[in-house]
Amino acid sequence: MTRPLGRREFLKVSAAVTAAVVSGRELAARDEKKPRLKKAVKYAMVQLNGSHKERLELVKKCGFLGVEIDSPGTAHLDELAKASQETGIAVHGVIDSVHWRDTLSSPDEAVRAKGLDALMGALKDAKTVGADTVLLVPGVVSKDVTYEQCFERSQAEVRKALPLAEKLGVKIAIEVVWNNFITKPDQLIQYVDSFKSEFVGAYFDCSNMIKYGVPPADWIRKLGKRMLKFDFKGYSNTKKWVGIGEGDEDWPEILKALADVGYTGWATAEVGGGGEDWLKKVSAQMDKVLGL
Repeated sequence: MTRPLGRREFLKVSAAVTAAVVSGRELAARDEKKPRLKKAVKYAMVQLNGSHKERLELVKKCGFLGVEIDSPGTAHLDELAKASQETGIAVHGVIDSVHWRDTLSSPDEAVRAKGLDALMGALKDAKTVGADTVLLVPGVVSKDVTYEQCFERSQAEVRKALPLAEKLGVKIAIEVVWNNFITKPDQLIQYVDSFKSEFVGAYFDCSNMIKYGVPPADWIRKLGKRMLKFDFKGYSNTKKWVGIGEGDEDWPEILKALADVGYTGWATAEVGGGGEDWLKKVSAQMDKVLGL
């Protein structure tokens, strides 16, 4: 027969139960505030001479959930799509790999046409492999191209691709890079919003923009729902390119900003490539900075 609890014992047990409940609620609240992120790598980082399935199996072994491929530059896409289904590793995005060469801002109409063809091809490739975005550097400001010309020319070419993007259900994600075009959050917002389309958004690189002085977390909060995806390396204003977690990125604040805007989705590393040991190192670095 169980002895009934005395008043003092009852109060102790009640206090312990209450503390456990409160602690559980606090942990749940903290988890709710954390962004839900999925780790990925650029497919070119996976240095293994093997089939798509073997390469994706290595990606999985190293702790990643997805990859992002180049277009053009990735062969046998049907095989890749099949390998993605078999391994469970998503091909979440496609990178327009000729946007620096055949720029949509070029003074030469023929070059712009080649750039548009490449963007169209990347959208089709994205559909083939099940990706939902195409990363695009829209143009380059140079001695021959002003900011205004870059804006207007690239905007006109992207608009030509929008009907196909909408038909395929693939979004065009404008990336921020060192192209002298978009260096402030308000400029990216203006550019993305100019299309008035849910099929154009922002691809924010947390490391690329540090040198321009606006903290990554500020970019994220201003971009809000416009931010479709983000990637990162490690950038230091004094040492330049460094390892993930060794740069000037304020990761606790970045994660807080991601949670503030309700971001859930892909976080993709963009660093040098290597084999299994290297990829596992990158995976561990990402776990540390992303709080995974």
